Amino acid sequence: MIAENLKYVNERIQKSCLKAGRDEKEVTLIAVSKTKPVPDLMEAYQEGCREFGENKVQELVDKYEVMPKDIHWHMIGHLQTNKVKYIVDKVTMIHSVDSIKLAREISKEAQKKQVTVSILIEVNVAGEESKFGVSMEEAEPLIRKIALLDGIKICGLMTIAPYVEDEEKNRQYFADLKQLSVDIATKNIDNVNMNVLSMGMTGDYAVAIEEGATYVRIGTGIFGERHYAV
Repeated sequence: MIAENLKYVNERIQKSCLKAGRDEKEVTLIAVSKTKPVPDLMEAYQEGCREFGENKVQELVDKYEVMPKDIHWHMIGHLQTNKVKYIVDKVTMIHSVDSIKLAREISKEAQKKQVTVSILIEVNVAGEESKFGVSMEEAEPLIRKIALLDGIKICGLMTIAPYVEDEEKNRQYFADLKQLSVDIATKNIDNVNMNVLSMGMTGDYAVAIEEGATYVRIGTGIFGERHYAV
């Protein structure tokens, strides 16, 4: 089932790139493996997946210890400052930085472990109260502050769009994030790159790609519905 799902997702990514006149190499699929057991991840790995996304630090660390070491791990969930030290030397990228407090902690731990951590700034484009992330207006001032910190490399922006039945309803949010990244890129801020746009999930990744996503985060579309422990 996972192999079939991956084939379908990859075909949709190719079609969306074709429609948008983009090279499919510009889009990276992150298999969002939260709550899923290691055998499921290994099945995806055997089908070629090397980018995995986790929402919880403990789950990421546990899987990191037992999975092959050529995997790139992405922290995509809300990150508490007291958990930063466990993952700074294990992740390829932290997608969910939305405060100077969190960035300072990442900087501190990165310097301790002598690594440079790639991060994305999480922007709450839709302004949903239930979601983390800074507003569109707050993004650039926050980026300017974080850019001064050691041990951090700002690589772009991330958003989690609203859950919708019709993915077209999220198109404007993705277009807005793309425009924000272009605007910030023109400022030529030191230590700031806007090459990465992490946006689009199982329900809306085709539209996200058409609007410029470089990372799409697919969980249910690959692994099936999640079963949370009660």
